[in-house]
Amino acid sequence: MQILLGLIVGTAIGIALHYLVAHRATRGVAVAPLLGAASAGLAWTILTWSGIGIDSPWPWLAAVVVPVIVTWSALVLLSRSRLAHDERERVRLKIG
Repeated sequence: MQILLGLIVGTAIGIALHYLVAHRATRGVAVAPLLGAASAGLAWTILTWSGIGIDSPWPWLAAVVVPVIVTWSALVLLSRSRLAHDERERVRLKIG
């Protein structure tokens, strides 16, 4: 049941990163919160399945650090990819 705490933290981090990373109009509004929740939940699950309990700081730390790293890098890559694709399409379609 404590995994919900990790999922909530990851979602909140994803929401914050959606607004912090540039070019948010190039990606969907749900991408960052979903990435944050999924990465935090996965990190929490891996640590608890490996025997690390919630009395240890590691699941809590992982629920914060892993979504920041994963979501930030994914959003930057998605934004760059979308901008490059849009530019190629403008050139291909000869749009000013």
